[in-house]
Amino acid sequence: MKGKSNDVFRFGEFALSPRERRLSRGKENVPLSPKAFDLLETLVRNHGSLVPRSEIFSRLWPGIHVSEANLTNLIVQLRKILGPDAIQTVSKHGYRLMAQVTGEPGIKHEAYQSFIRGKELLAQRSPEVIEKARELFWFSLAHDPQFASAWAWLGRACRLLEKFKGRASSADLAEAAFQRAFAIDPDLACAHQFYTQLQVDTGQAAQAMIRLTHRLEGRRDDPETLAGLVQAFRYCGLLEESVAAHEQAVCLDPTVRTSVAHTHFMRGEFPRVFETYTGALYYLDAAAWAALGACDRAALLLRERLKNPALGMMTLMSSLLAVLDGQPERAADLMRDSEGIRDPEVLFYLARHYAMLDDLEGAVQMLRRARLAGFWSPYTMKNDPVFSRLRSHAEFQSEMMEAGRLESHSRDLLQQNLGPINVRLFRRT
Repeated sequence: MKGKSNDVFRFGEFALSPRERRLSRGKENVPLSPKAFDLLETLVRNHGSLVPRSEIFSRLWPGIHVSEANLTNLIVQLRKILGPDAIQTVSKHGYRLMAQVTGEPGIKHEAYQSFIRGKELLAQRSPEVIEKARELFWFSLAHDPQFASAWAWLGRACRLLEKFKGRASSADLAEAAFQRAFAIDPDLACAHQFYTQLQVDTGQAAQAMIRLTHRLEGRRDDPETLAGLVQAFRYCGLLEESVAAHEQAVCLDPTVRTSVAHTHFMRGEFPRVFETYTGALYYLDAAAWAALGACDRAALLLRERLKNPALGMMTLMSSLLAVLDGQPERAADLMRDSEGIRDPEVLFYLARHYAMLDDLEGAVQMLRRARLAGFWSPYTMKNDPVFSRLRSHAEFQSEMMEAGRLESHSRDLLQQNLGPINVRLFRRT
């Protein structure tokens, strides 16, 4: 197989050939009914993602009304062959193939093996491991330059290195990698998902919002696109729309992960942060405990997490801990060393830290940096208690007015670019 392209999907001990419409286990052919094969191919092509029931029905029985039992029976058939845990049911929503795909048609074996290992490493989120993952993606692309998903994951690795280590060249490489992925496959879901994170971090949240709303026109049932909008809307100050996008995403796929916890924080709904802040925990839950007055608990969380030097956001966590420990000089020194931070949302959080120190000049300067870098939230500036002692100052009021102007402009852009999607789609009921 070395040096040759696969002509099948490989997962577990199985191989699926769309061209020959054949499923095999080793050298043995596994018989499948035509509809069962169509269903399995649909799940395999979308491996790792939820396939809505509506999409399955439209693919397997186009223009024909059939009962739910038809689909249920096919799922039962496939589980008898693949194993009971190979297909996940998301109740009332759809199905997801859980088996790891280790090969795809048209992708060379060596390229795919390096790609899988890179994805596994990238989940660890330390700078050293991310660099190893990046090299694996480069190795994969050296074997197969047309591997669009490898370009997208390379872009993600470069973006994370820029975020954790402040390497401007990594951001440029990430942009180039994503553009290459789009050139090969304009509809590649993971490329759109990862590119959103790069855009919002580099002051292009409005462009991300427009791209994703256009993408949503043809895929109203795509939870990943809605998850991207949760972040893009928040960076544009559209907090109500951000929460609405999250609610629609989880209606389509209850297991989808979004960044809505940060939106709840910006809205001052601090208890809701704990309900939605999942995965790798760094800063936000500690900041929410501090906002609720549980400063000792917040400080304890931060001390434990700062023991791991590989974590990102060290300045953010260390400065909050210094504020909570009553060390304003240390907090200010840490935040003065934030020149390498490009994530505009992180800059906004640092502005809150200055406000906790009653440092008007520091808070306004950091809010301005966040705005110029691409993040504004006039609602938070107006309603978050941490800013209450600063609101009477002209400098703060001026910055809040500019943030409000940008929020209004973002909402106008949203309405202009919705196309056939009704603007009420992003209004909570």
